[in-house]
Amino acid sequence: MKPSVSDQPRAAAEAAEHWVEDAGDSDAAHLDIPPHATRERRFEIFCSFEVANPLGGDDAAHGLRVLVNGAQEWTRRVATHAGSDSLDVRLRKTVPVGEPLRLTARTEVQGVRRVGLKITADEDLDG
Repeated sequence: MKPSVSDQPRAAAEAAEHWVEDAGDSDAAHLDIPPHATRERRFEIFCSFEVANPLGGDDAAHGLRVLVNGAQEWTRRVATHAGSDSLDVRLRKTVPVGEPLRLTARTEVQGVRRVGLKITADEDLDG
């Protein structure tokens, strides 16, 4: 028998939030996390952009730009290796009580094909 919520500590009673936006081969992904009315939250954010470069062209490149609440937080543009390649970034953000978290990942490509773009945000209840 599972213990009731009232038998569990407060942190264990509230499940950690998990948010995902899988944009597939689109050039941008948007993830809007609504505000929480009573508590501050901390999120670990992971953005992943995968590309394919089957011809292995020397001028191939791909880039990823991440915006948090409309402000640029991270950006990279790199030469793309032959075959497949990716750009990944991990960020931590604290979200005050009553405020949303708006995440945008924008991509650019030159001589390669977009394969996947994903944003994941996991709440960290441990601090």
